[in-house]
Amino acid sequence: MGRSRLSLDGGANVTGTTTRGNRYAFRRLRAVSVARQFFLLQLGVLAVLVTAVLAAAYVEISHESESHAANVSLAVARTLAHSPDVRTALSRPEPPPGLQSLVETVRQANNVDFIVIARPDGTRCVHRDPTRLGTQINWDIAPVLNGHELTQFYQGRLGTSVRASAPVIGADSTAIGIVSVVMTQPKIGDQLHGRLPGLLIAAGLALLAAAFASFVISRRLRRQTLGLGPAEITRMYEHHDAVLHTVSQGLVVLGPDRQLVLANDEAQRLLSLGPDAEGRPSTGLTDSPSLRKLLTAGHDAEDEIHLAGERVLVVTQRTARRDGRLVGTVATLRDHTELLALTSELDSARSFAESLRAQAHEAANRLHTVVTLIAVGKPEEAMEFAAAELTATQQLVDRVVESIADPPVAALLLGKVAEAQRKGLHLVISDDTRVDTVPIDARDLISIVGNLVDNAIDAALTTPSPRRVDVTMRTESDTLTIRVRDTGTGLDPATVRTAFTAGWSTKTADRPHGRGLGLALVAQVVKRHHGTIDVISDGGAIFTVRIPLRQQPERNHRPETSS
Repeated sequence: MGRSRLSLDGGANVTGTTTRGNRYAFRRLRAVSVARQFFLLQLGVLAVLVTAVLAAAYVEISHESESHAANVSLAVARTLAHSPDVRTALSRPEPPPGLQSLVETVRQANNVDFIVIARPDGTRCVHRDPTRLGTQINWDIAPVLNGHELTQFYQGRLGTSVRASAPVIGADSTAIGIVSVVMTQPKIGDQLHGRLPGLLIAAGLALLAAAFASFVISRRLRRQTLGLGPAEITRMYEHHDAVLHTVSQGLVVLGPDRQLVLANDEAQRLLSLGPDAEGRPSTGLTDSPSLRKLLTAGHDAEDEIHLAGERVLVVTQRTARRDGRLVGTVATLRDHTELLALTSELDSARSFAESLRAQAHEAANRLHTVVTLIAVGKPEEAMEFAAAELTATQQLVDRVVESIADPPVAALLLGKVAEAQRKGLHLVISDDTRVDTVPIDARDLISIVGNLVDNAIDAALTTPSPRRVDVTMRTESDTLTIRVRDTGTGLDPATVRTAFTAGWSTKTADRPHGRGLGLALVAQVVKRHHGTIDVISDGGAIFTVRIPLRQQPERNHRPETSS
């Protein structure tokens, strides 16, 4: 029993070792790169193909050797059957002594094994073995005696042999004997083996050439797959695919030829790309001129602002290199459209809060003045001063709130009035301002008015006093008209079109969302609502925006310059 347990334990150890060895071998196979596996597979397939071709060629050559042996034997038999010496010998009771030497000479010259001459009764009269002279042939010679040539393959003592027989025709046109020529398997094999070296050399050269071609292909495949194994490639693809579909930023990969290699789901949404966009040139990926220029140029960029359709995109682009060779560029896209809309609302609220704070400060000063007037015994002057200041402020607030139906827009204008006062200029809301209905979203209207007023304030601050900005908003028949005029230096008609593109500005950046976006955002919103923008210069710049109250079919509106 002890030996049995030992045997069982030993068997278990051997099985465990074998299993671990198989697992180790499998892991090593999985670790082999795709290129090497492809090379080994090709070598195996090539070896099988060359072996199959070699076997087929061997069979074909074997058949050719047997056919050649049969043709040679029949030719020798036919030649001797037509020989006058053979005919003369067979017409006599005893063949002449010189016939055997003649036949032997022919046999050696044609490298055959046996030549037998027999009479019609089957008696051998010529044979290389003298002991067999006068013996009977043990196969059927009747077809030959009937005048037919006969070729036969048979199994003899020396293996497969070929025998060719021809009749010897006498003067009376009857068979007076036969000539039979035999070539045995060793002779046929000698012919076959003589052709084998050339066949093997050709097969070896073909295998070497195919192996070299497979090696070159595998080297190229190794470079293209970076020497990774199939498990690594599968894992990398699964991880990358998961990341590309879940990342919140748009990802655009362009090749060195500036054609699209990859765009994830978010990039397709932001750029309005279809599923067939792969391979499209960079010039056809977006309608935004600035973004198209950046993608086509392929240089590095950091958090650049670009307008693409109705979206404001923050774009970062990096070039990708491997071993010093440019392999393409990678651009990330972040959608800041909602952020900028919220920023505009925040600016409006901040302006209104600053206006309230400024008014509170002024109210405190005025209250101090009133208290002082009362303290010095002048209550009438105190009442008159307080009533005048309160009336002016209340009249402005009442007029703006009554004229503009949308409270956020009214708050924005009141905030801009206070902001202008702090900066030392006068912002006037015209008496004919009247907006009873707002045909667009309040955020869009705030974006238009806020950016136009900010642009006008900045332009007016560049000129000496008096500085002034006039704002007019009216709904007339089927159009909302917004007009903003400043006392700045005006806008050159040649630069009007570029002024409405992202990045154009006359000042340095002082906002978190970059510089040169104000007028570009205005143009974007106006185009989305099928409106128009007119710009003229008359003692400053005058921007006039017209938005239809009833939506019209979309047209490609561009800012226009009027004189």
